[in-house]
Amino acid sequence: MDKTYICIDLKSFYASVECVERGLDPMTTNLAVCDMSRSEKTICLAITPAMKALGIKNRCRVFEIPKTVKFIAAPPRMQLYLEYSANIYAIYLKYISKDDIHVYSVDEAFMDVTDYLSLYKMTARELGQAIIDDIYTTLGIRATCGIGTNLYLTKIALDITAKHAKDFIGELNEEKYIAELWDHTPLTDFWMIGPGTAKRLAAYGIHTMGDIAHTNEDTLYHMFGINAELLIDHAYGREPVTIADIKKYKPSTRSLTSGQVLMRDYDYEDALLICKEMMDLLCLDMVEKGVVTQSLTLHVCYSNTLDIPPAHGSTTIETPTNADILLIPAISELFARIVEDVYPVRRIFIYCNNLQREEFRQYNLFIDDEALQKNRKIQEAVISIKKKYGKNAILKGMNLEKNATTMLRNNQIGGHSAGGMAMGDVEVNSDSDVPDR
Repeated sequence: MDKTYICIDLKSFYASVECVERGLDPMTTNLAVCDMSRSEKTICLAITPAMKALGIKNRCRVFEIPKTVKFIAAPPRMQLYLEYSANIYAIYLKYISKDDIHVYSVDEAFMDVTDYLSLYKMTARELGQAIIDDIYTTLGIRATCGIGTNLYLTKIALDITAKHAKDFIGELNEEKYIAELWDHTPLTDFWMIGPGTAKRLAAYGIHTMGDIAHTNEDTLYHMFGINAELLIDHAYGREPVTIADIKKYKPSTRSLTSGQVLMRDYDYEDALLICKEMMDLLCLDMVEKGVVTQSLTLHVCYSNTLDIPPAHGSTTIETPTNADILLIPAISELFARIVEDVYPVRRIFIYCNNLQREEFRQYNLFIDDEALQKNRKIQEAVISIKKKYGKNAILKGMNLEKNATTMLRNNQIGGHSAGGMAMGDVEVNSDSDVPDR
């Protein structure tokens, strides 16, 4: 049976929310969501369509905005954006069952509308228009819509075709895709083709989807291995995966990850402190989820000014556990083993691999079970206090160190301020307002 999908994308979502909260129109207001209290290289999480119309790139750095452009610098409020996203999802549910919705990101969702068109006696375009009109009428947020016969074409219709349509709705099937987009450049406009892939293809004289389709498949498999299969399918506009497939998918292994991009370069000892803090929070997360790990991976990137490879390594714990008294020493030992103490650190990532349900954990005769039980009660008490009184209601001594980040990150979502009440804007309108380059 032929499928019909739509994908709704909220235009300049964070910036649009900030405009709506201020009673401003994002189509005519210059506003950037950025934390001006950070360094001069802070990234704008979003800019309004009005700023994009001036040729300013989305997710630019503040100093890259021309000095002549007057704009509002709105501090990020991630919790507010999540609330808006939840309200928009509620609008989707007025039209489509949750079983036919795949939330791709905080501002984007795919929907299988195949069985709804006859129900509503609408075309896919009419249904998409009804949904984006409802979002605008209810919340004041503008949206774009892609329509396709598979998930890939729906995404391409959204990302490429809809941008150039007067009604911000794009529609593709395989025939239209080949006719209209086989010669489209750059290749990086297409879903899942990044600059690295495009550069490798360009070395072989491949610059368009049509070029990929006409390239010998053996050449592509030699370049990309099994991933060439996806590239070849997408060159013809093919995509076999459905939303039903996504809903049924169960990963063979589970993991937890924590990553942190530091605001500045940290020396060895302070970076080790951050590593311990991150491991401590991961342990609490595992306790709360009822899972344990026996394998940790650490990835540490040095200063952006250094052209040296990152430190990377793994370690195995003798017994699966979520106890901080075992995992913090384990990650500390791994840090000491792989990280060079002469280089400043800028990014840290910790992976708790191959998670198992806690009831399957094993006990070890060489580990004091009484100490582990006592530690477990402390961890559970900490979780309970944090849930009731807030994440910063109870802290460890290391969290109070000068360069610790846990207290700050407890007030963030995704590394950015969670926000609360409206925060103070910064109106940038002169050279003196722009941070030094």
